[in-house]
Amino acid sequence: MNIGLIIAGGSGSRMHQSIPKQFLTVNEKPVIVYTLEAFQRHPEIDSIAVVCISGWENILWAYARQFNIEKLSCVVPGGENGQASIRNGVFELEKHFAAEDIVLVHDAIRPMISADIISDCIVKTKQYGNAITVIPCAEAMIETDDGIVSTGTFPREHLKRTQTPQGFHLGELCDLHRQALEAGITNSVASCTLMIEMGREVYFSSGSEKNIKLTTVDDIDIFKALLAARRSEWLK
Repeated sequence: MNIGLIIAGGSGSRMHQSIPKQFLTVNEKPVIVYTLEAFQRHPEIDSIAVVCISGWENILWAYARQFNIEKLSCVVPGGENGQASIRNGVFELEKHFAAEDIVLVHDAIRPMISADIISDCIVKTKQYGNAITVIPCAEAMIETDDGIVSTGTFPREHLKRTQTPQGFHLGELCDLHRQALEAGITNSVASCTLMIEMGREVYFSSGSEKNIKLTTVDDIDIFKALLAARRSEWLK
């Protein structure tokens, strides 16, 4: 089975809004619903679970009923940080699904996730054992120690920009989190960084510049533009 684990446990402080950014309404639909709909529509996704910020669980279930998110099977409380939230999610999934099942860990605030990205993440996870959605680094990269001045560069061909989903076999991801706790690693930035910090290799699947993460108000403006955009017929 393939499970979408949607991480919606954060408060979104950098958005500076009165409600969590995953529940902000854009074009009369909450951000998280766009994300849930992408996994609901995908034929290879069998079930959806959400790690939800405390106090919003009933609202999430209400949205699921309103927008026909029939694959939503469970809602799990968030943790004190991203790593803890993912850990809560996979430990709950472990009670209901098999170790060999695939779980795709995805940010609720990446609502432009496409079917192609989900499909490639599943394919690469089956092929390699894990799959981290990435895109090339197109910009020139420079180094700084103080955030003010730079005297060094970093070759961009050696860099990838990570996105979500990030795919794993459920049993292996649960084991990784247990081993991380034993090693005292409790605040890794993402599943891929946790893998690397624990000495594991990660493999790549294909992302997209459109698969944006809504972090600031500017990102909401970009999201609205993407929703309104239509690709010209002459573009291949």
